[in-house]
Parts: sequence; structure tokens; C-alpha cells
Amino acid sequence: MSTGTNSDTARPEGLAAYIAVTAAYWAFMLSDGALRMLVLLHFHTLGFSPVQLAYLFVLYEIAGVVTNLSAGWLAARFGLTSTLYAGLGIQIVALIALAQLNPDWSVTASVAFVMAVQGASGVAKDLAKMSSKSAVKLLAPKGQGGLFRWVAILTGSKNAVKGAGFLCGAAALGLFGFVPSVIGMAAVLTVILIAVALRMPSGLPRGRKDAKFREVLSNNRDVNWLSFARVFLFGARDVWFVVGIPVYFYAVLSDGSEAGNRAAFFTIGTFMALWTILYGVVQANAPRLLRAKERPTAEMVRAARIWVAALVAIPAALAALVAVSGGAAGWLTVTLIIGLLLFGAIFAVNSSLHSYLILAFTSDSRVTMDVGFYYMANAAGRLLGTVLSGLSYQIGGVALCLLVAAGMLALSWLGAVKLGKGATPAG
Repeated sequence: MSTGTNSDTARPEGLAAYIAVTAAYWAFMLSDGALRMLVLLHFHTLGFSPVQLAYLFVLYEIAGVVTNLSAGWLAARFGLTSTLYAGLGIQIVALIALAQLNPDWSVTASVAFVMAVQGASGVAKDLAKMSSKSAVKLLAPKGQGGLFRWVAILTGSKNAVKGAGFLCGAAALGLFGFVPSVIGMAAVLTVILIAVALRMPSGLPRGRKDAKFREVLSNNRDVNWLSFARVFLFGARDVWFVVGIPVYFYAVLSDGSEAGNRAAFFTIGTFMALWTILYGVVQANAPRLLRAKERPTAEMVRAARIWVAALVAIPAALAALVAVSGGAAGWLTVTLIIGLLLFGAIFAVNSSLHSYLILAFTSDSRVTMDVGFYYMANAAGRLLGTVLSGLSYQIGGVALCLLVAAGMLALSWLGAVKLGKGATPAG
């Protein structure tokens, strides 16, 4: 049921539930961003190759695909608060497990162990994400762009928090080391989980016993094409974001000394944090930028086509610059930073449009199912991008990573072109 009214004003209990859900999601994404930086930079300094680094995150993304396919049904069956708490709890267990990594293990054993732990973290992330995004559909006020504003605030603030997590993770690794940082994050997340569980108000559905797993697969043409577009949008980001750019910056910035490594950690963490925070800020302000309050869903569909078309040119141009420079020019690093920050701003508008459209295309009765299916596509794109990130960097460096990103964005545009030609959107 929806706790919103027919106006643009939410009921107090709906607003309280939205705040609690957002706080829980913030806590999770802070730990998720920090953990990614800790794992990437720690194992890079141990001598792992780009492909091996990509392997560390493969099961994380595979787990996301599987989890999202079933998370919508789990939330419909057991309730959104149950899946939200489960996501936070599994993340705590994963952090504690990662602290048990033995430096004396072989590379194969270390990779296998970290992959398994990252897989659990992937399950946790997508349980928390699906729960939070589905809650917005049920809690947001109706009319005058209320849904777009609330989902933009949640997703935008989440990405700003995750960006802060990147910086915290890199800083913690440089200051305290790997194991103390991981244990400290687990302790903080435990306190937050207890606090949220004690203070969570009513307002979210408790689940229904007759929910069938087969309901997860959508017969809504727009939901399916939007999911297709989402696969390649996020694949295009992660193909350079996961391995390519961090490893490239490390190679450029570190001189091999302990002080040089620490400086490189802070610089990489700062860039990743700034990129993600910028992404979050633009995402949160996308409704105002797009004048969503004045425009119907059909116009938002057309906007989705335009904005992804604008995004294609950026990685293509950056790939050409890297190829021309030979990859070693001092000005190239500055150019890449500026170009990728611009990419992040336009990417944020695209992502925000997608996050709104999935909720607009679905109905209250199917929201957890359709959102779960959509985020399964999101996770599939991240998985594809993660695998191609390590492989592309190994074969052709950062230039090939960026060129592959441009190709994937062209496919995302193709999916956006197909939107709006099916049934009338629910929103």
C-alpha cells in the first residue's frame, strides 16, 4: 500500500519510514564504497594483475544478478524491512570474514576466498538497494514530480555517501592497514543496524504469502527495454571505473616507495570519491535540471534517449586522446580527470532518468518484482563491465577500456529508443 496522499505532500509516517530507509541505505553504501577501495588497492599492492583484480569483483556482480532476480520475490513474500535488515546483516558478516584473510595463503587461495566474501557482499548490496528503491515507490507523495524527486534524493545522496566511502577506504588503508579498517567498518555498521531496527517506523508492506517466484519476470515491454538499456549504461561505466582508471592512475602517480604508494592511494581515493559525489549531487538535482515537475512520463522517455546519446561521445573522445598521446603525457592525466568528471555528470542524469522510469513503468502491486528484475539487469551490466575492465586494460590499456565504454553506450541508446512504444506507463 502507499503511504503517500493524492497531493504532493507525504504523510508523517511515510516521511519517517523514508528517512529510516535512507539512513540504513547510506550506512550500507558508505561501507560498500570503502570496502571496494580497500580490496582494490590492497591487492594491487600485493602484485595482483588487472585481470586478477577484476576476478575479485566478479562473484560480487554475479551475486547481484542472482540476488536481484530473487530479491523482488523475497520482499513481496517477507516484507521490505526484512530484506533491508538482511542486507545490512550479511554485509557485517562479510566484513568480519574478510578480516580472516591469511597473508601466507597462495594467490589462488586468496583470490578464491576474497571472491567468496565479495559474493556475500554483493548479495547484501542488492538486498539493501532493492528494498530502498522499492520503498520509494510506496512512500513517495503522488503528483507534481513527487516520485522523481524522492527517488532522485535517495539515489543521489546514496552515491555521494558511496563516494565518501571510497575516500574513507583509501585513507583507512593508508593510515591503519587492511584488517583494522575492515573490523572497524563491521563494528560501525553493526551499531547502525541495531539503531535502525529499533527506530524503524511502520509504513512498509509486510509481505504476502501467495507471492509466486514466476511473477519476477516482467511482461511489460518498457520494463524489459529499460532493463536492456540499464545493462549497457552501467557496463559502460564499470569497464573503466573498476580496474582501468585506478590501475592507470596508480602507475602514473606512484614511484614504488611506501610514501609514494600512500600518496597514490589518497589521490586515487580522492578522485573516485569526487567522481561519485559529483554523480550523486547531479543525480539528486536531476528533477530540477529536467523540469520533471512540468513534464509527463512520455517526455522523460524522450529525454532518456537524448541524454544517453550525449554520453557516447565522451569516452570515444578520451580514448582517441589516450591513443594519440601514447598514454604517458603529463597533460593526459588532467584531461582524463576532467573528461571523466564530465562523464559522471551526464551519466548521473541518465541514471536518474532510469531510476525514475522503472518506478513510473511499474505498479504498486508489482513494484518489488519489477525493481528486482531491473536491478538484476543493472548487476548484469556491472558484471559485464567488471570482466571487460580487467580484460580490456590487460590487452589495450585505458584507451581500450574507454573505447569499449563508448560501444556499450551506443547499445544503451538503442534500448532507450525502444521505450515508450508499449503499454501506457503506470506513472
